[in-house]
Order: sequence, then C-alpha cells, then structure tokens
Amino acid sequence: MSQHGSGASTRTVRDVVFVDGIRTPFGRAGEKGIYAGTRADDLIVKCIRGLLRRNPSLPAGRIDEVAIAATTQTGDQGLTLGRTAALLAGLPRTVPGFAIDRMCAGAMTAVTTTAGGIGFGAYDVVVAGGVEHMGHHPMGSGADPNPRFMSERLVDPAALNMGNTAENLHDRFPAITKERTDAYAVASQDKLAAAYQDGRIQPDLVPVAARRPGEGWTVHSKDEPPRPGTTLADLAGLRTPFRAHGRVTAGNAAGLNDGATAAVLASADAAAELGLPVKMRLVSYAYAGVEPEVMGIGPVPATEKALKNAGLTIDDIGLFEINEAFAVQVLSFLDHYGISDDDPRVNRYGGAIAVGHPLASSGVRLMIQLARQFEEDPSVRYGITTMCVGLGMGGTVIWENPHHPDYSGTPAGETAATASEGAMA
Repeated sequence: MSQHGSGASTRTVRDVVFVDGIRTPFGRAGEKGIYAGTRADDLIVKCIRGLLRRNPSLPAGRIDEVAIAATTQTGDQGLTLGRTAALLAGLPRTVPGFAIDRMCAGAMTAVTTTAGGIGFGAYDVVVAGGVEHMGHHPMGSGADPNPRFMSERLVDPAALNMGNTAENLHDRFPAITKERTDAYAVASQDKLAAAYQDGRIQPDLVPVAARRPGEGWTVHSKDEPPRPGTTLADLAGLRTPFRAHGRVTAGNAAGLNDGATAAVLASADAAAELGLPVKMRLVSYAYAGVEPEVMGIGPVPATEKALKNAGLTIDDIGLFEINEAFAVQVLSFLDHYGISDDDPRVNRYGGAIAVGHPLASSGVRLMIQLARQFEEDPSVRYGITTMCVGLGMGGTVIWENPHHPDYSGTPAGETAATASEGAMA
C-alpha cells in the first residue's frame, strides 16, 4: 500500500488463514423442527463456545472482532448480533462485534470482511459466522420492498422469489432438464450419506441440547434434513410449486432450515504465535452482480473475478464447494466451465440439497467441508467455495491447501519460529 503523509508507514498485506470452523447440526424449519424452541442467538453462541473448546491455545481476549451474519435481523437474530453473541458466549467485554447481511452469503461476507481487516493489520484473530432460524423468521418476513422496484420496473417481479429465479435459469439453459437436476439431487443425498458413514461430517458438529414446545430436552448431534436413500422415482412425482409444469421441486432444491456456523480466522503470524492450526490460506475472493431474476448464475462472474485476482484459471482448482440452493444453479456453473455433473471434485460430501441451507450460515459450512477435504487430499492445492445470493449476486472465495507440497505459506503444523530456524539452517 502507498505511504500517506510524513507519519504514515508502508503496510504489507498479511496472509490470512482459516484456523477452524464448526457448526450446529442443521434442522428443519417449522414447529416440528428440532430447533422450534431454541433461540437463534443461542445457536451461534454454541458455535463460538465450541470453537474455544476445540482451540484451547486461543485466549478469548485475543479475539479482535466477532462478525455474525443473519438475513432477517430482527427478534432473536437482531440487536447487533456479533456483539450480543460475544457477550452471551462469555467473551471478554473488550471484544467488539457487529452484524452482517448479504442474504445467503452472509457468513461468507463475515469471513471476507474480517479477512480484509486481518490482511490490513487491524485484526490478528477474529470469529466470523452466521445464523438463520427460518422457523422463527421465514425468508422475507417483515421486509418491505420499495414499490419502485415494481412500478419503475427496476427488477423483474420474479427476482423477489428465489424459486422463480431458478425456473428462469431453466428457461435460459434448456439443456439443464428436470431429469438432470433430479439426478444431481439424488447424488447429493448419496454423497452426504456416504460422508456420514465415513465419519467426515460429525467432527465439525457441535451438539445442541434443544427442547421443542411440550417436549423434553434432546441432544442433537446430526443434521435433520437429509433423506438418505432418495431415488429418482421419489423425486419424479413432486409438485412444482413455483410454476405449473415447472422443473424446480422440494427435491432438487435446498429446504427451509435452522442452523449456525462459526470460524476462527487469523493472520499467519498470529496463528503461529498461538500454536493454532492452519487449515486453509485465503488466496482471493470476489462478489459480482447479475440480473436479479436469474440470481443463480451469480457464482460464474464471481468466480471469474476471484480467479483473475489470484492469477489462476479454473484448471488450477482441484476441489469445489458450491452451495446447492437449487440444482439448476450448480449445473449452470458446471456447464459454464465444462465440468461434468458427476465430477469427483465437486461437493464430495454432498451439499445443501441434502444437508440444508440456513441462509446466512451456509458460507462457513462450505469452508468447513473444504478444509476437511484439503486435509484428506494433499494432492489438491487450490479449492473454491462459491454461492449464489438473492437479488442477483454471487460470491466466491479461493483457498490454498497447507498440506500441499507447493503450499506458498508456512507449512501446516510449522510455527513461524521453526520456519525461521529452518531457513537459517
């Protein structure tokens, strides 16, 4: 960065690393869901406390910021959620916090916003995440869209209904048939079931004790939405609620869910000083806008920008975590880049169609899953987390695997001190 004035010092951008991420099991929204009687802010508190328990070498007082996203910022998701969650989690009162809203990309934006602060030197360690209790706060509840959107035709009316935007994407890309989206959805369920069977999901879940109205307490340690064993025949007869004889159904789209996620990010130097693990290094990120009525195509221009910023191409990416708001949205991304529907680099553990999509929390879920895949597969150097965003946006973050032999940062498990000693030797 350039120097300003006689008293200013030249700053260099610091490496930002993903230390750890955790999430609650995701639940189905509604009075029968596991979190019907649980507050949204208590879900995010569970995640923050879980992170501190998993990382005992991180003093709570070293956390410089808590950024928590929610799409509907009212009730138990309101009141400057990052600050209230920090207080409720027992962090020192000196730890500040704030709330973020970028709809589905809320947690992703919490990560990238605070990462910018780390890179600039304003923070050393942050907690970033998101929560959405769609049972308490259905999508759009309490919102009052300006009438100019319609009266002045600023956006297509379909832009205000996410299901309609998915149907529009089918119109734009007729090669993406309902049969393809149903097949993709079945594969998502199968991959998540296999990941659970292999114990790949459970390590990053924090158990939540919850009580439903009129019932006792139950400890929940697995996701509620998955439907293992789903078949093409099961999906073929589902109704198309957004359009008569349409293609988008409850089976090839994410459901309405409750849940929370949180992550610790740090400068590489701070992580080394505190003995914290390094699970990923942030390479670049980008957000982009598209026509609101086809918001599902948003990950494409966002990824183009992020790749350009990083000096990479799509061929450099070895793993993709793509949020599955709708199967058609994922397939439009894959078709753009010439990637097959069943490419083994894509959503190895399944995605939101199976596990759920509590809006503002999902960005960190993608990162958690990518970090675990990096650990399992050191042959992959770069991975992407990407998602579409309501009202016509996309967001993409590119990460580097610290276990790869050509990792450009301090090798995983190596402190700054030992790295210096090695260099001198």
